[in-house]
Amino acid sequence: MQDASAIVDIEKIKTLLPHRYPFLLVDRVLEVEKGQHIKALKNISVNEPFFQGHFPSKPVMPGVLIIEALAQAAGLLGTLGFEEGDIPEDSLFYLVGVDKVRFRKPAGPGDQLILDVNFLALKRNIWKFHASAYVDSQLVTSAEILTTVME
Repeated sequence: MQDASAIVDIEKIKTLLPHRYPFLLVDRVLEVEKGQHIKALKNISVNEPFFQGHFPSKPVMPGVLIIEALAQAAGLLGTLGFEEGDIPEDSLFYLVGVDKVRFRKPAGPGDQLILDVNFLALKRNIWKFHASAYVDSQLVTSAEILTTVME
């Protein structure tokens, strides 16, 4: 397994993903296994803009944003986890489907969301990933993520 923590910090991530604040939901890549797996981190701060309305008295990270964080990690796996030249340089991974979603526990301010994504298959330019999010080694969310690559 390749340790990517030293080479894939937030500045490098911003060169790989088109998202920016407040929608960039991956802070660091912790490890990458080429063509197989990525583990990334999202630090959840009390200052996140969505906590103003979700929910003011009991802040909870919206499930759809956890799914978005997992999808962004899947995009990073597609970009980082395959050989150079496999994917054209200016390509973007677009989310095209989410299946088998389960929300097990809430995530909130102060939590570190660990994004664990495994590549499953590629058929007709549809990339399939199994994705899980954890806080303190406890499963928060799991889903199958479907993406496509477009230049």
